[in-house]
Amino acid sequence: MTVDFKEYARRMDKALEHLNEDFGAVRAGRANAKVLDRITVEYYGSETPLNGVATISTPDARTLIIQPWDTKLLKEIQKAIQTSDLGINPQNDGRVIRLVFPQLTEERRKDLAKQVKKYSEDAKVAMRNIRRDGMDYVKKLKKNGDITEDDQKKAEKDLQDLLDKNIKRVDAALAAKEKELMAI
Repeated sequence: MTVDFKEYARRMDKALEHLNEDFGAVRAGRANAKVLDRITVEYYGSETPLNGVATISTPDARTLIIQPWDTKLLKEIQKAIQTSDLGINPQNDGRVIRLVFPQLTEERRKDLAKQVKKYSEDAKVAMRNIRRDGMDYVKKLKKNGDITEDDQKKAEKDLQDLLDKNIKRVDAALAAKEKELMAI
């Protein structure tokens, strides 16, 4: 009998997806609308994502322009950006909000590189926990007599191979993000 690891593979894919979302929120000196994905504003009594109440455009490499559909939201949006950990002061001209991304300093680049390393390490830990859950499942199957010892060994090897493949994907994503951060 072969053990099905689709659920564990799906969970590892989710962990990688989450890592990519975290990486997207780290600004790399260029204007990227993804850095605003985590910012929400109060809109008719409920917290709404910024991209749900405004158009976000990138006129050049260092500027984002946020144009709310309702100009009454300008102050709310400005406040939400200021209280976020974005580290950029929004400029409100009464119609749109401009975010100008300064050139990253070497020190800031190194801080961001540490931050993305931490994100990737968190993803690896999550994947190792998923592997541990899979190993526990395999041991339970063996204990119940549903699989043989050979099946158990093969299943554990398959699970380890799945983890190794996903760890390589995390490392590749980390290398790409670090390269993007260190590019001037």
